[in-house]
Amino acid sequence: MNRFELWQRWLVAVGLAMVAFGIVMTFLNGTALFDVFNEQIDPVFWGTATLPDGARVFQRWVYGAWGATVAGLGVLVACVAHYPFKKGEAWSRNCLVVGMGVWYVLDTGVSIWFGVYFNALFNTALLALMAIPLALTWGAFASGSGPVERAGAQPPRE
Repeated sequence: MNRFELWQRWLVAVGLAMVAFGIVMTFLNGTALFDVFNEQIDPVFWGTATLPDGARVFQRWVYGAWGATVAGLGVLVACVAHYPFKKGEAWSRNCLVVGMGVWYVLDTGVSIWFGVYFNALFNTALLALMAIPLALTWGAFASGSGPVERAGAQPPRE
């Protein structure tokens, strides 16, 4: 396995991890699994870790919808990384870079604005998991759409 294949598979794995996390978030957000999130986020908005019943129900719905969105984004990341990225199609790299960049700026910006620094740190970790392989495979793509011959970095040919 060359470097490009390693990082391409890494991106697929990150996408699949996002799918798994999103599914867990959708269905298990009201359980102890999400206490670490709640302990960081709840005091920012309610001043306490104990929420009124109505707020807790609303939070579970929001986390469920958010989890579904994360799962869907993970499917897109995994599919783009598995198919066109693997073939060295430059648009797929650009799609991942721009998509993750827009998500990061908006999500992290609003998190910082509202003082939810935990989410901003979580976002930064996820961005790093995506940015490192994208940066390390950047040179394997032509400016158009196809692999560039570079020792150890070229996408596999079919």
